[in-house]
Amino acid sequence: MKSSKKKWHRRNSDTNEDGSSFDDASPRKRKKAAEKPKRFKQILEQNNLDATPELPSLCEAPPRTPYMFDSRVEADTCLEWLIHPYERNKFFRDVWEQKPLLLKRNNSRYYRGLFSTSAFDVILREKSLWFDKNIDVTTFIDGRRETHNPGGRAHAAVVWDYFDNGCSVRLLNPQTFSRSVWKLCSTLQEAFGSFVGSNVYLTPAGTQGFAPHFDDIEAFVLQLEGKKKWKLYNPRSKNEVLPRFSSVNLSDSDIGNPVLEVELEAGDLLYFPRGMIHQASTPHDSHSLHITVSTCQNNTWGDLLELIVPRALQLARENDVEFRKSLPCDYSRFVGIANSDIVSSGREEFEIKLKDLMNRLLHYIPMDDGVDQMVKRSIHDALPPLLTKDEKKRTIHGSGCDGNSRTRIVELEPDTRLKLLRAHLIRLAMEEDGVRLYHSADNSREYHKEEIQCLEINVNLAPAVEYLIHLYPKYAMVEELPLSTLEEKMEISTLLYDRGLVMTKVPLSSSASDDSI
Repeated sequence: MKSSKKKWHRRNSDTNEDGSSFDDASPRKRKKAAEKPKRFKQILEQNNLDATPELPSLCEAPPRTPYMFDSRVEADTCLEWLIHPYERNKFFRDVWEQKPLLLKRNNSRYYRGLFSTSAFDVILREKSLWFDKNIDVTTFIDGRRETHNPGGRAHAAVVWDYFDNGCSVRLLNPQTFSRSVWKLCSTLQEAFGSFVGSNVYLTPAGTQGFAPHFDDIEAFVLQLEGKKKWKLYNPRSKNEVLPRFSSVNLSDSDIGNPVLEVELEAGDLLYFPRGMIHQASTPHDSHSLHITVSTCQNNTWGDLLELIVPRALQLARENDVEFRKSLPCDYSRFVGIANSDIVSSGREEFEIKLKDLMNRLLHYIPMDDGVDQMVKRSIHDALPPLLTKDEKKRTIHGSGCDGNSRTRIVELEPDTRLKLLRAHLIRLAMEEDGVRLYHSADNSREYHKEEIQCLEINVNLAPAVEYLIHLYPKYAMVEELPLSTLEEKMEISTLLYDRGLVMTKVPLSSSASDDSI
């Protein structure tokens, strides 16, 4: 595989969703609903689920990571499991961004180990969660949506008391706290090429927690426990098809008749595109626990053009004198809203000139640079990879202290074989001040908790990184990297290894040295 150095030198919530204030009157102090919801403890006893979640088998890496292990293949396998038995290519051709998809599986154990009410309880008791940031408790009664967050830490006893009094409980970003949800989302983000997040919703029997609304994400609803009745409605206008922003709370009078009504049971899946209005409630005989997996927020052609067009205009003005010529002295006399209905030669000539400039602008579209900046955003959004035990042994994460105050020292050799940790872990970008390598290896599981992570690398070393990108999932020996000297090859390999961006084919042998030396 050839890699050229030349191109790298080309340039050196305090309100409700409708905006109204929250009603702080706690349902714990109000009259309970006519039919008392099933208490939280009863739900735990009924389900009798393991509180320690594990990923579904199809989402797990093999026990022994094979020589040619490819994160893209694992991601596709996980996506196929998510929409099984629907065929992947058919899904993207006929369903994606177009219409809802309902999959009734008649298998209550399909998602077993992904998440559960008991796992939720363990997280509340063992982790530090906060109302507004991590937990919402909500009701939707008589057409009124209310959020009852009391503020402060969300202690388990307080949360479950709200639930026992008819509140839905929403866990924001469960991937921050659940290893299995982290694994699912971090795997799927390689399949979608976009950040994958999630929320968990626990709803008492006979209640509804949220008003009708639409979202700005592609939604996959995984029913984990109990039952939930869903109603889906078409967008109200063409402007709300695939919207950029979520809606405010809507009312039944705003949305017309549903195009789909269905009751989800454990193991079922419901997908619907952004812009599709939806509401959901539980039957009187069952609580509901579901997780909504979401993706493709602000990941559109329009978002890409927002990055590309300003730069294209800058390049056009620098390189084409036509963009630097003055406007006609009398242009304000025949263009503008007041002149829009008047036919004139001046207006016609102005329109012809404008169209010519727009056509010229196309020649300056920095497609590759724009895509790099788009992927840079995605890298910042992304979850860090969840490593298997075998992977850790073959990365910097397996090179630490041995527990006896002695440091384990590992060194790369010219014949060491290495490859990138994940297919979409890094992105090279040529920027004004040089070459930068952006990566998600050190991202937090909490969204944007850390600043975007990057390395500034010498322009002469960029071809080696490019080589590893295109070679993935194959391994390359350090001495095979397309650089001029062995010193350069060792420099970039050590940098990538020390930052946790590559793994070796086999665990590196190590020597030990006393800390006092």
